[in-house]
Amino acid sequence: MDLILWRHADAKDAAGPIADADRELTTRGMHQAEQMAEWLRRQPLRKVAVLSSPAKRALQTAETLRLPVKVKSQLGIGASVADLLGAADWPDHPGTVILVSHQPALGRLASLLLSGTEADWSIKKAGIWWFTNRVRQDETQTILRAVHNP
Repeated sequence: MDLILWRHADAKDAAGPIADADRELTTRGMHQAEQMAEWLRRQPLRKVAVLSSPAKRALQTAETLRLPVKVKSQLGIGASVADLLGAADWPDHPGTVILVSHQPALGRLASLLLSGTEADWSIKKAGIWWFTNRVRQDETQTILRAVHNP
């Protein structure tokens, strides 16, 4: 299984009556998302499922891939590592799952997958961390395949 963690791109600041979940991407954020989507489209991904937080900025980021996007409430603002793992069906989902979500959950999940412990690791806006799960000699391994930032 391939698991790609994709943090939403740069978004407008919350101002006035705009709720945090309704914040849209900035012009810079749209450029970041398009740049990262182009990079993802060049990768040898198979059976891709794109799952997004319901927050507008995350959904806008995910939509730049031009693939079907499934909105999952458990990927929303304030998600936990368990929420993200459950949504992704890690490590059992066949193919590739792209999770478009938020900090700090994405950074904590990256930390857990690499070190075995949750810690507050930072993932840059629009940044991608790509993990692969495999079994070698009856041992399950998690490999960091790529980290890519705009």
